[in-house]
Amino acid sequence: MRRYLPPGALDASQTHSHLSRCSVCSPQAAILRPLLKQLLKKRMSKGPYKILLTPSDFVFPQVTDSLRVDEGIEAMLCCWLQQLREFGGPEVAERPDLLKGSFGSLQHLARPATLAGSTGSLAQARSYLQADTRARYNGDLVQLKELPVQGTFELKSKAMDVLMTLHGLRHENVNPLLGCLVDSSRPALVFEWCSRGSLEDVLVQDEIKLDWSFRLSLLTDLVRGMRYLHTTPVRVHGYLTSRNCIIDARWVLKVTDYGLPAFYEAQNIPPPCKSARDLLWTAPELLRNPALRKQGSQQGDVYSFGIVMQEVVVRGEPFCMLALSPEEILEKVKRPPPLIRPSVSKGAAPPEAINIMRQCWAEQPDMRPDFGAVHDLFKKLNHGRKVNFVDTMFQMLEKYSNNLEELIRERTEQLDMEKKKTEQLLNRMLPSSVADKLKLGMPVDPEDFREVTIYFSDIVGFTTISAYSTPFQVVDLLNDLYTCFDATINAYNVYKVETIGDAYMVVGGLPVRIPDHADQVATMALDLLHQSGRFRIRHLPGTPLRLRIGLHTGQPHSLAQRAASFHIKTVVQSLMQVGSL
Repeated sequence: MRRYLPPGALDASQTHSHLSRCSVCSPQAAILRPLLKQLLKKRMSKGPYKILLTPSDFVFPQVTDSLRVDEGIEAMLCCWLQQLREFGGPEVAERPDLLKGSFGSLQHLARPATLAGSTGSLAQARSYLQADTRARYNGDLVQLKELPVQGTFELKSKAMDVLMTLHGLRHENVNPLLGCLVDSSRPALVFEWCSRGSLEDVLVQDEIKLDWSFRLSLLTDLVRGMRYLHTTPVRVHGYLTSRNCIIDARWVLKVTDYGLPAFYEAQNIPPPCKSARDLLWTAPELLRNPALRKQGSQQGDVYSFGIVMQEVVVRGEPFCMLALSPEEILEKVKRPPPLIRPSVSKGAAPPEAINIMRQCWAEQPDMRPDFGAVHDLFKKLNHGRKVNFVDTMFQMLEKYSNNLEELIRERTEQLDMEKKKTEQLLNRMLPSSVADKLKLGMPVDPEDFREVTIYFSDIVGFTTISAYSTPFQVVDLLNDLYTCFDATINAYNVYKVETIGDAYMVVGGLPVRIPDHADQVATMALDLLHQSGRFRIRHLPGTPLRLRIGLHTGQPHSLAQRAASFHIKTVVQSLMQVGSL
């Protein structure tokens, strides 16, 4: 694979090679060496692709009010932490939840004995809180990876060669190195800034819902990035954890902090000390050999990937399912048997994915697959498709859109059915002309009818029949009778006002004015009388059913007519009010 180098870096690399040859060619090398080194440094410090950066190349963020802490609150927290330590309370390092959301700097405030009321400690805490690992370079946000340097920082020639190699790495899933901030007070490697934070940050946020397809997309990005790194001159990451797997705004995972072992060795910088929790991603053979741990190995990176995969599958910290401290876990990992590994349930991920994870954290390094083999296994897991987070999101949106169309169709059918039921109920309660106006949202004004015919009827001896019947039998009797009556009056141009108990009320001549309303109602009354003679009571088949019928036609002077007219107007006005709501 051809290594990509920017234009300026290629000339610098050639100059550095010439410098190395001259160091052993002649005695004049002692004179040429500082000149060539200065020339190399000059080439790496100029041009659009320069690697050596100075503080003037950056715009550092100003201290915002949100990062400032009131001195009174600082003093109160410091005193509280000091008292907590004096009374034998837990260390802040053991209880990070006590200061969750802070920068963790108050942990360092509890260490000096003269902490309470110490002006110097408060100033130190304030400066720590104000420190930010972000800056702007060429208008874009960048991440500063500070180097653990004691004293004055001066970049060595071997370290420059490592920087040129790292600067030339380009891959979609590798966070590019932009350069090195050469500052005696704050030297740092400069990487691109990814707005989503680290993979660990994403996994701990419960409000971010990650189904298996999204998790598989993140793991696939990690495999691609590590596969590329292992084929470059860097060859080893060495410090792979979920903290240096960062996610950009497009939800693409990128590997960062690569090449640090080689850079530390070239610059003669001792690697930073790591806590027991920071070593949970480290392979067993590296834990047993501190010298090998400084350099790292490709098999160790595969082991670290297996632990990261466990974090993604269960959305938890490494070995979170074991009730052991990090120190106890490391001791058991270094000295098996028994062999200790994270315990992942079968339902947490597909069996193929769990099998890949277990292969990656095998005890013997040669039993672990390389990232080329892992990449092929993930291809099978993805069914041969090139999957990333954005593609997965669009697939889910397309699937949701199709399901939404089907859901809308079903809901529309249900709405039509309910609408028909409502219309049927409305037509039973009100005249069709009134119901149509209400459905259209039109006002319904009460009307005065000068001539109508009113029909009243009830069952003769209904009280006696009810005495020999249960409540359910009475309901069945009235339901059967009025179902028969409703079917009969449909053949006439009349309107049924209501039924109350055994009373049945019908009006002719409204709401549609007709000249023969008396004939229609009288003929209907005879028909109902005939139907009642043929009607049989289910629970009293031997008891005949007789109707008492009363008719009145003409102007509404009688009390019954006035009551009927008043009732009709009241129903119409009430329904108008309901319709307006």
